Amino acid sequence: MTKIIPDTLMLEERAAHAINAMIGMADREYNYIPFFAANLNHKPAYMTHGDWDFGSSHGRMIDGLILARHMSGETYGQEVEERYRANLLGFFKEDGMSYRQINPSHEWEPNANLIDQRAVILSLTTWFMETGDPKVKEAADRHVAALKRIAVKERNVWYYPASEYKEGGWPSANAVQLRLAPDPAAFCGRLVMPLLKYHELTGNRDAFELCEFFTALIVERSGVFQADGSFNDSLAYRSGHFHTRLGTLDAIARFGAFTGDAAKIAWVKRCYDWALTKCTAFGWTPGDLHEQAYEHETCSLVDLIATGITLAKSGYVEYWGVVERFLRNHLAESQLLDLSWVEQAEDKANDIPYDLSYYKVAERTRGSFAGYSAPNDFVCDVNEGRGHTNDLQLCCLGSGTRGLFMGWSNTITEKNGTISVNFLLNRGSKWLDVNSYLPHEGKVVLEVHRPIERLQIRIPEWAGFTKIRFVRESGGQVTEGRGSEPSRWVNKHFLLLGPAEAGETITVTFPLSFRKTLENAVGQTFETEWRGDDVVGITPQGKRKPLYTGRKVYDTAPMREGDYRRLDKEFIW
Repeated sequence: MTKIIPDTLMLEERAAHAINAMIGMADREYNYIPFFAANLNHKPAYMTHGDWDFGSSHGRMIDGLILARHMSGETYGQEVEERYRANLLGFFKEDGMSYRQINPSHEWEPNANLIDQRAVILSLTTWFMETGDPKVKEAADRHVAALKRIAVKERNVWYYPASEYKEGGWPSANAVQLRLAPDPAAFCGRLVMPLLKYHELTGNRDAFELCEFFTALIVERSGVFQADGSFNDSLAYRSGHFHTRLGTLDAIARFGAFTGDAAKIAWVKRCYDWALTKCTAFGWTPGDLHEQAYEHETCSLVDLIATGITLAKSGYVEYWGVVERFLRNHLAESQLLDLSWVEQAEDKANDIPYDLSYYKVAERTRGSFAGYSAPNDFVCDVNEGRGHTNDLQLCCLGSGTRGLFMGWSNTITEKNGTISVNFLLNRGSKWLDVNSYLPHEGKVVLEVHRPIERLQIRIPEWAGFTKIRFVRESGGQVTEGRGSEPSRWVNKHFLLLGPAEAGETITVTFPLSFRKTLENAVGQTFETEWRGDDVVGITPQGKRKPLYTGRKVYDTAPMREGDYRRLDKEFIW
């Protein structure tokens, strides 16, 4: 059944597009191992394998596919997904760790890379959340036990002394004795997020202990984050690598919220606020503070989104608006839907088995997310840094899909009988539907399905309060209200609508903001034109695949036939 809805951003539809890429990037000639990267600027475009293809890539694809199917209901490519799942389980050895495999065309040494393990336990957790499969729980329990067993344990912190574990143990006993821990954020801090969720789902005590001691390592002993919240930019700390730092903040924010530790939340906020000073208001982030400063990863943006949501849920409600700008802008723009500029080969004549493929790259990667983008261009080829590298990376495809899910699943939330509309995005739910007319009109229509004890909706800070209106229609009765009425505002930015009846329609209107800002990205300045929370123009414009130049806005929102995904039970991540 379809109805008429605003033709504006729908995250669940974007998730269905992402499934196309997650399935399309499988290498069917190489046991369905997915390609890791793509160069779309080359003529013709090609995809390549990399040493991330195993635990990391498979974990991200399984996690992303489960979340995207949950959002969209799309079933395309399930046979490929099953191969991904079988491969992932096949990478485990008897010691419970997930190992990178021997590659026929590269001199890669098999090892259990610690970055990979984060994606592995992430996917097993989402997989178990979806199915409750006992064999998945058994694999996850053994994996968590292995992660605990191999950790070096000091009095109040645990850590890993190398980036890669081997079947015979750590490569160097001397590294343990000298406490030569590699970057703690990359190898320990980011692990906290999936481990904590696995503990929440199953009560696994090993997972909680790892979270506790890794968090202590990061906050109390590591030096990754400095006293003012800034990132340590030393070479030993990966030059302040943003993805691993922001992913660690996401993890510790969740741990602070789970344990009720307000000091941890405040610590994360200080670091997050510093990070925001290095990013644009629409969501572009540096890669690091030195060599990769000009290379934005979609992974980093999704970490910003996830951390901001946890902070907002913890009482810092101003971050709802910050995150909505990220969702509407650089996350949406980073998804590759228009491939008219990409040249692809229609056959496999020039493919190199187990290494490189030119075959229908544009078609197979539609729906993926930017690996490294400029603020104004999908293709990053600047004079600074490393020049042109990868246009697509599989990690960013998995992360981008998770970013869609985080936005979608937190648009409407329920707590203690209060239904809160946090993001002004199209979204359906068992309680109500949100119809968003933004950025064309300052208008949101709520269609209520079930009686709601207490309903509130976030109003953007730029909308003020004196000109906000709402009209309620129920059973033929029409009532009106204003944002200027006393006792209408809660939690600074939320308009309190109070009880709502099933069948009621509530139309909220407010003035749009039209403004320009100057956004700094590692010394480069971009003049950015905003309509509400959406960027509708950027100067200078990009040259290869320009971003923010094709957005069409109208005085009246376009409408179309469609409907929303509504589930009685949703994943909570």
